[in-house]
Amino acid sequence: MQVILLERIAKLGQMGDEVRVKDGYARNFLLPKQKALRANEANRKKFEGQRAQLEARNLELKTEAERVGETIEGKVLVLVRQAGETGQLYGSVSPRDVAEALTKDGASINRNQVVLHTPIKTIGLHVLPIQLHPEVEVSITVNVARSEAEAERQAQGEDLTQREEGPAFETFSEDDEDDDRRGRRRDRDDQPEAFEETEEQEG
Repeated sequence: MQVILLERIAKLGQMGDEVRVKDGYARNFLLPKQKALRANEANRKKFEGQRAQLEARNLELKTEAERVGETIEGKVLVLVRQAGETGQLYGSVSPRDVAEALTKDGASINRNQVVLHTPIKTIGLHVLPIQLHPEVEVSITVNVARSEAEAERQAQGEDLTQREEGPAFETFSEDDEDDDRRGRRRDRDDQPEAFEETEEQEG
């Protein structure tokens, strides 16, 4: 489908550009969100009649986005979550969680502005882009930890996804196996009567 963009769309074009997009993308996103118009003669005239108003509105929104961006650029959010010893979360951190944390911190952000393609599933420091406007993007850091104390350690560069104790399994050498067999023989020699009774019963 050929459409006229009403605002800048990343990887598509600038306001006023006519571009071809997939029908589903146009019908499900661009047209209902009023980010584009179908490219036909009537809509071209409509767009030209509204261009000045659209550009003024875009500038207003961009200025507001830049103001918000200055307050959250580089911000570090601490989210405490339950996780296993290796740092794997029992749940996950979604765009909604990040948006709610930012809003609680004083910035009005909705989940669609959080650029997170897959939920966060491990503890650690995660840098996320926040798309405040088609032309304004800032980055924040989400510090996901099992406690506030761990969040502080992670902020100082410590990696808490590694288990502090040694490996959960033991390694055995051939010498260890020989020692083990000798030990079992000694145990049997220490209890001759028990073994003799067993042999008699078997006989």
